Amino acid sequence: MIPIWLKAGLWGLLSGSALVIGAGLGYFLNIPKRLVAGIMAFGSGVLISALSFDLMEEAYKGGGFDSTSIGFVGGALIYTIANIVVSKKGAKHRKRSGDQQISENEKEGSGMAIAVGALLDGIPESIVIGVSMLEGGAVSMVAVIAIFLSNVPEGLSSAAGMRKAGRPAGYVFLLWSSIALVSGISALCGYLLFDGFSADVIAATTAVAAGAILAMLADTMIPEAFEEAHNFAGLITVIGFLCAFILTKVAG
Repeated sequence: MIPIWLKAGLWGLLSGSALVIGAGLGYFLNIPKRLVAGIMAFGSGVLISALSFDLMEEAYKGGGFDSTSIGFVGGALIYTIANIVVSKKGAKHRKRSGDQQISENEKEGSGMAIAVGALLDGIPESIVIGVSMLEGGAVSMVAVIAIFLSNVPEGLSSAAGMRKAGRPAGYVFLLWSSIALVSGISALCGYLLFDGFSADVIAATTAVAAGAILAMLADTMIPEAFEEAHNFAGLITVIGFLCAFILTKVAG
């Protein structure tokens, strides 16, 4: 029988593997920018729905308004500060599929900044998967599916931008494979580190992840979607939201 901590890691690895799939599509296929933006909009809608009806609801049930509110705002604040730091180092447009990403020649160290930024974006999502297994050992399938669906366009858009910035395939796939591995480790740590903590701490941790995810969406994924998809971005985001909402009801 597979231990629960290992299951948590495997679920995190599965959700993170979508980044590699998306990176392969974005790097080797010449996908139109508007289609990439539409996929980003759909992924954004999926994540917004998941954090609204799954993460925040679970946080509220476990810790009430105080733990949930403090964690939610705290997560957004931590992400924002960290994002400002990596953006100044050259990772501001790490999820853009166009010509916005800068090359290593334009700014030395930008490649490492992009790698750190990718870690920054992925870790909160993965920790949630591990934390969701603390009660009963069953993973939140809504969280796994939502994160998987949103990771595909994230990897796709970013890899397309990396290719245009002149970054080699080896760098791109080493980066996203590493992030997928870190996603598994983060989910594993989410289970092991928070096992035995009080309901308030677990609720706050879940809310921290939700706040960080929402801040990430507003700072990185949604701008890419709306810049290229224009008037259709809102509609596509709503469709993604609805799909994830239906999933929460079916899975629940």
